[in-house]
Amino acid sequence: AEEQVEFGISVARRGLWKEALYRWERAVEIDSSYAAAWNNLGIAYEHEGLFGKARDAYEKALDIDPNNVQIQQNYDLFREINDRINQDIP
Repeated sequence: AEEQVEFGISVARRGLWKEALYRWERAVEIDSSYAAAWNNLGIAYEHEGLFGKARDAYEKALDIDPNNVQIQQNYDLFREINDRINQDIP
């Protein structure tokens, strides 16, 4: 799972988000208790506009590692932006 996460990070840095998404989905299939993989999956889903899946992935990451500041910050920022977008929709 760790190799999948690391590879996903390397391809995401090159802008290959669909490949990164695939790698992080594989990582959570291999180890569903891997909080960093769920966090990265949240970032990728958010990038791809899959906001419901992003929220679920961030929440799963926080369920696994509730004291992880980086995951909490990513989730808070996601919620702030997502909630603001949803408020603007009539």
